[in-house]
Amino acid sequence: MTSFSPFHIVLIEPEIPPNTGNIARLCGATRSILHLVGKLGFSTDDRALKRAGLDYWREVDIHYWKDLDGLKQAYPDGRFFYTSKKAGKSYVEAEFREGDFIVFGKETAGLPDDLIAANPDTSLRIPILGKVRSINLSTAAGIVLYEALRQTGRLADTP
Repeated sequence: MTSFSPFHIVLIEPEIPPNTGNIARLCGATRSILHLVGKLGFSTDDRALKRAGLDYWREVDIHYWKDLDGLKQAYPDGRFFYTSKKAGKSYVEAEFREGDFIVFGKETAGLPDDLIAANPDTSLRIPILGKVRSINLSTAAGIVLYEALRQTGRLADTP
């Protein structure tokens, strides 16, 4: 397999353990890095992870951050895409590159409106065709990440 720069999935204050667990599995399956930012709505100690059946947690490259600013300072050249149902641009309009950061907000509130307003060119939405409010966080992460993998040719590298 060829060398690559991994994608980064960023979860801001995730609240629902199964969503984060599914996203961790997604990151492990795609060799992406998971960043958990801010206060988590659950424990990630060994006992809690075993009880939840997350035996693959140690196989995922996970980083914890106090806030988004700290993460951005650690990766000053990083390209950050922000996901929100309030964004004007569809995720299929984005032009992803290896190493990009894809940021998701907490399940009950999403990302702050001011963050989306300050980043209109890199704020993305997943079109919703039916009469539902939103798409599940782990589903949304999979949709956008696999589009980024497709665009960068990473899916063609698989056996």
